[in-house]
Amino acid sequence: MANILAIDDEIPILELIKSGLQKDGHTVSTYPSVSQIPLEYLNRYDLIMLDIMMPDTDGFTFCKKIRSLVDCPILFLTAKTLENDITFGLGIGADDYLTKPFRIAELRARVNAHLRRETREKHSTIVFEHIKVDLSAKEIRVDDCPVPFTKSEYLICEYLANNKGQVFSKEQIYEAVFSIDGDSDNSTISTHIKNVRAKFNKMGVQPIITVWGIGYKWEQR
Repeated sequence: MANILAIDDEIPILELIKSGLQKDGHTVSTYPSVSQIPLEYLNRYDLIMLDIMMPDTDGFTFCKKIRSLVDCPILFLTAKTLENDITFGLGIGADDYLTKPFRIAELRARVNAHLRRETREKHSTIVFEHIKVDLSAKEIRVDDCPVPFTKSEYLICEYLANNKGQVFSKEQIYEAVFSIDGDSDNSTISTHIKNVRAKFNKMGVQPIITVWGIGYKWEQR
């Protein structure tokens, strides 16, 4: 069954969605605001349900922000029924539109239909506030701009990003990235890290932190 995210500032609506979709065996996470959702969690979901009229960040804005970060269907929930709103929502990347008030049977049918026919190519990615690590393409993007890392630099970033918040010594990074077949020694990790940080600095971000006397860690929301 699917892992579903529902965002709506009306708590009774969230309770109704969760209760209804759990009957089909789905796991449903609910949030009353998009500001409470860590972006790196988004790829955990198979479908996202998003209200449009919310007090902090509206659904249209959030959809545009995350559409390039997620592969799953996005369904808008809204009381708006004007045709231009529907057209705009679908044009920025939403897959469907359900107007309030809705019957829970219709919601369940619509969600399950999208899950059955979802055929997008899935990409394994790690998403942070400004940084996306595409594990399939072996590419890192900052605000959707690719960073020109070498193979070794990318592998170091991937390892640290996969273990966000953990501190690793140069020796640990070398062993994890190059293993016993590596063609360099662990002293070169410092050089690789220096080059990586310089490239990130040019992009206006710096996720790799030096923990003096110990090593390095990835620290990015």
